[in-house]
Amino acid sequence: MPFWRRLVVLGAVLFVTLVVARLVDRRMARRDLPAAAITRYRVLRRSAITVIVFVGILSALLVIPQVRAVAAGILASSAVVGIVVGFAAQRTLGNFVAGLLIAFTQPIRLGDYVEIDGLWGVVEEIGLTYTFIRVTDNDRLVIPNDRIASDTIRNSSIRGQRKLAQVTVQVPLDRDLEAVRGLLHEAAEDERAEVAVTALEDKAQLTLSVWADDEPSAERLESELRLRAHRRLREAGVFA
Repeated sequence: MPFWRRLVVLGAVLFVTLVVARLVDRRMARRDLPAAAITRYRVLRRSAITVIVFVGILSALLVIPQVRAVAAGILASSAVVGIVVGFAAQRTLGNFVAGLLIAFTQPIRLGDYVEIDGLWGVVEEIGLTYTFIRVTDNDRLVIPNDRIASDTIRNSSIRGQRKLAQVTVQVPLDRDLEAVRGLLHEAAEDERAEVAVTALEDKAQLTLSVWADDEPSAERLESELRLRAHRRLREAGVFA
């Protein structure tokens, strides 16, 4: 095959590669998705585009005999090359694999509020090898993905639906606080309720805590607990 034809084939393969990469990128692009889905899609999009471009360029270069001869030599010594590349790119490959693990296991997601090295910030971008976190002073932390996958990170955005309903009651210091604790526990009508003395100043302050299924339920429960606690303490003579 004449050299100019090989160049035409090379150009055609590169063009098809770019078109396929563009189509796949558009196809995988999604908006208005939950944070978990957005995180997976972004990492998968970048991984897919990288693979498509790499395979396309490699296929195009193999059209040239000189490149094909070099490739054959490389394949013949693939074991040695694999070891060399493995050592040279160990950190990069580790970051890439860690990025995929983060996308699927999702210890952090886009938009999560996290703490790392004593700094709080919002996860702004999760790349193939690095994650970008915008801290409170608007600076960016650029962190290798393998560090995020191996270190302990506090994520304040991943919480359960359960919400703690808490009510604070103040009583005179001359009252029997142990008896008041028992009265508040009765008012809670929940064996798992906790009552703690949280302050001793002009008056004694006691806090009644009960778990609710979710935040709206906790708000309703707090209102009910105030009414029950007030009624029970008045019946017992704690409030004059």
